[in-house]
Amino acid sequence: MKPEPFPPESPARQPKPDPKPRSAFGHYLPRLQRVFYQGDAVVFWTLPVAHRARGWLDQRFHTAFREIMLHAAGRAGLLCPAYCLMPDHLHLVWMGLRHTTDQRNGMKFLRAQLGRHLAPARFQHQPYDHVLSPRERQRQRFTLACTDYVLLNPVRAGLVTDPNDWPFLGAIVLGYPRADPLEAAFWPRFWKWYAEMREPGLEKRKLPPRCMEPVGKSRHP
Repeated sequence: MKPEPFPPESPARQPKPDPKPRSAFGHYLPRLQRVFYQGDAVVFWTLPVAHRARGWLDQRFHTAFREIMLHAAGRAGLLCPAYCLMPDHLHLVWMGLRHTTDQRNGMKFLRAQLGRHLAPARFQHQPYDHVLSPRERQRQRFTLACTDYVLLNPVRAGLVTDPNDWPFLGAIVLGYPRADPLEAAFWPRFWKWYAEMREPGLEKRKLPPRCMEPVGKSRHP
């Protein structure tokens, strides 16, 4: 038999309200220490849509995405050599350009600004990320990773047979609105742009050994 609830006239038995509202999620994804997302960090980001919701991806959303990505790039000092919008998630690659760049701040801004364009769907409470190691950042490896992991997603998903036929992918490079990562000439040009835009001295940045943030400290993004 279902137990009777505590009577309302028993204030001592009533639970005390939480001083701060709790998240509906009981855990957060593990993150490296924040320093690994700063400066010239190179990060592959994946933004899943909650419940794999569909129906939001169209040219209107793509246009809004590109505009907001430009603002994020200007605010945080970022280059995006490759992105791909899929029916239920987003992939993008960010490369830091400034000593003050913090990709976690940039991602928080991007998700907040994109939210109203995604509605009534919404993003999953946290994005996934992969911070590239020095070995993974070698030019040939990096170029192949951008192509295989990001730009060929629509082909692997069976949406198209040629990535050029997918209208929701590209690159975001301030000052170069026609940058196309599928063009053969793109990557030599991109590395030149990257060298010109990157603040001097970033390559001298010393990082500690890779270490995850303490459990409970990491917050979205």
